[in-house]
Amino acid sequence: MNATLLESRSTIWALAALMSILFCLTNLPWELEGYDQAKQAWTSYEMVTEGHWFYQRTSDDQGLATKPPLTGWMSAVTFYVTRSWDVAWRLPSLVSAALIAWLLLRCAARGGGNIAGLIAFAAFGFNLLSARLATLVRADMPLALVIFAIGLLIWEKVRAQQPWSNRDRVIMFALLTAGMLIKGPIVYAFLLPGIVVYPLAFRKSGNAQAWCGWWPWLASLAIFLAWVIAGCLWVPRFYELVVVREFLARFGEIGTHVHRSQSFLFYIPHLLHKFFPWSELLIVLAIVDLRARRWSFRNAFREMSPETFWVICWSIGGLVLMSIIPSKRVDRIFPVIPPLCLLFATQVASFLRDENNRARNLRWLATSVAVAILFTTVYAASRIVGGYREHRDALSIFGRQVRAEAAKNNWRYEAVGSTDEGLPLYLTRPHFLKPAEAVSKWNNGEIDALAIPANQVLDFERELHGARRQFESAKRKNLKRPNYVFFAR
Repeated sequence: MNATLLESRSTIWALAALMSILFCLTNLPWELEGYDQAKQAWTSYEMVTEGHWFYQRTSDDQGLATKPPLTGWMSAVTFYVTRSWDVAWRLPSLVSAALIAWLLLRCAARGGGNIAGLIAFAAFGFNLLSARLATLVRADMPLALVIFAIGLLIWEKVRAQQPWSNRDRVIMFALLTAGMLIKGPIVYAFLLPGIVVYPLAFRKSGNAQAWCGWWPWLASLAIFLAWVIAGCLWVPRFYELVVVREFLARFGEIGTHVHRSQSFLFYIPHLLHKFFPWSELLIVLAIVDLRARRWSFRNAFREMSPETFWVICWSIGGLVLMSIIPSKRVDRIFPVIPPLCLLFATQVASFLRDENNRARNLRWLATSVAVAILFTTVYAASRIVGGYREHRDALSIFGRQVRAEAAKNNWRYEAVGSTDEGLPLYLTRPHFLKPAEAVSKWNNGEIDALAIPANQVLDFERELHGARRQFESAKRKNLKRPNYVFFAR
């Protein structure tokens, strides 16, 4: 693969097409089990069906949705347009992924040339984290987009050495507010460490333009705190479930049954694996560069451009602070992936300046792209095949069957609660019923059909008058949860 092919628009379009396919297909069959997808999906569902636009319950009616509502608002608006919940729940993440990829292509090409832009684009699209999160019903991808947009705004200021205007500060305020309303102050963890370190290193050169001023940060925090304070005052159990268990428990021993503490180095092996081969190439190219400078860190730092140093501060600072927080999960580190892609593009631009070895270096880059595509494609294929083989979509299929039978026979139906938070969403029912309530409604003629966990069927058959078993959901392999049985009169 030569420079002409790497710079060709057709190559970019081919990579974009393959990337889109992987993003759309990796999570097939689409379901809501795992990674708190049901909780995220429930927020928008309750907004549309019950009008709870700021605070929502979980589907089991025992708790609260613990994230701010912006991602739910996006899904709700998407549902009003498309009338499809599958699209509404997954489109915000997919669009966010596409925007991050486009921003990387554009900014990396402007800073290091077309080949650097293509490599940044490929690095973001062909890794296991991006492929997994692109259509997952979670807020990670929209949050990563907001954080990346903020970091790029700072990157542009540092690169152009321009002062912050009032318009820039308003944009920063809007982006910070969006981040706060997606996942709260975690947006600070990915940005403030780099903002603090950057001017300390460049304070003598007059390049310290990373700080926009106080008011965008404080005003966005005030909006988030207004949401929190209102919840504490007027929403039952909000302080216990959101403030204590969801937020404070991440930093200590409170609620360890909810948040599992991990070691400081937890994210490093996961990044080496899930950001393969780009994480390894980042390290290799850094070693090659230092070796060419005879291991002189001082010379490397002195010759480094301000915008490159900002990207290092931004990505490494976020990684370090997230590693300090005791509660860890792999998807939470995803916002460092886009700046690492931008950093890798900077390394590539420097790597290709060696005219004597340019052809060899281009072959290495082409091989890296091919390896990344193969690695990500195999991962996606294994997930898809495993998903259908293990019947991960068993409840989704069951829900469609129930809705079809209920519509055909004009049945009023409900579901009895279990550990599957996604079931009411598959059935489009407001909430689970308690067993005693379900029996009472059935025997009083208020409902005509009922979905029941298979391990409770014997108890219900004795109490439901005139109930007849219709069908049962397929057994989900490698998941210790009951099947569901559908009864009707």
